[in-house]
Amino acid sequence: MASPFVVSPAVASALEAGRPVVALESTIISHGLPQPRNLEAAQEFEGILRSAGVTPATIAVLDGVPQIGLDEEGVRRIAEEPMAKASVRDLPILAAKGASGATTVAATAYLAGKAGVRVFATGGLGGVHRGANESFDESADLSALAISGVTVVSAGVKSVLDIPATLERLETLSVPVLGYRTTDFPSFWLSTSGYSIDWQVEDAAEIARVMRSQDELGHGQGIVVANPLPLDQQWDPAEHDRVLQTAFAAASEAGVTGKAVTPFLLGYIVDASGGRSLEVNLDIARNNVRLAGEIAVAWSALHESGSGPAAAFAGSGA
Repeated sequence: MASPFVVSPAVASALEAGRPVVALESTIISHGLPQPRNLEAAQEFEGILRSAGVTPATIAVLDGVPQIGLDEEGVRRIAEEPMAKASVRDLPILAAKGASGATTVAATAYLAGKAGVRVFATGGLGGVHRGANESFDESADLSALAISGVTVVSAGVKSVLDIPATLERLETLSVPVLGYRTTDFPSFWLSTSGYSIDWQVEDAAEIARVMRSQDELGHGQGIVVANPLPLDQQWDPAEHDRVLQTAFAAASEAGVTGKAVTPFLLGYIVDASGGRSLEVNLDIARNNVRLAGEIAVAWSALHESGSGPAAAFAGSGA
């Protein structure tokens, strides 16, 4: 039976040899950045990994087929062609229709896990939305992480979300959350949120050891590595708070509710910040890609022979 997804030759070769690989999402390129900046960013993120000796595996669905690793033409397509925003539930529909989609954090983590790619860099996780006690609006990122077996490097979740509720859901789903040199969970544009997490790790090698222990003791969950942006790169907190307050007020005045709230807020914030939030987004992505590369190198070093838990997991997911 043919595989329901395609792994690029470069990624397949790296996985077979036990070399480091990092998954990258495509939604940030297709939906998160303006043209032509998005293509430049996609190429830059892949270049950061290659310069560290890591194979990039940008993930997207092209013409109905999930692709684990894109060639130059594939990267161009996700940057320039209209793409559906594809979460896990959308994958079979896109496949049946032969349609294309940029994968969210949820779909990227899910497909990466299926292919045996163990490390994934993104900007920020989705989470529990404010007012979810009435709207039940919660990102599929969280449930996908609970089954993906992938270590996801993110700058926490955006401050427009309900951060303590998101941390509670991750706990309920038994997803370990590791703070990279911090126990203060970051809030995307800001390096801190004021909400504490239990565990701090100091370097990529320690994270790789947690991954190995997770394979031995866990039951398939992914891991969240919360990687705060350096303080000198974060958005000015006073400006952040002012823009966020006006964004919530604008959403209320416009009568925006439910799932439409977060896209409205994020679009408003980009405009109201004069593009400053977008520049911080890019710094966040670069910071996470670099750390993910280090983790992938450390993970590969634990399994240079290509045997052990890493290979066993990859074999069971493919």
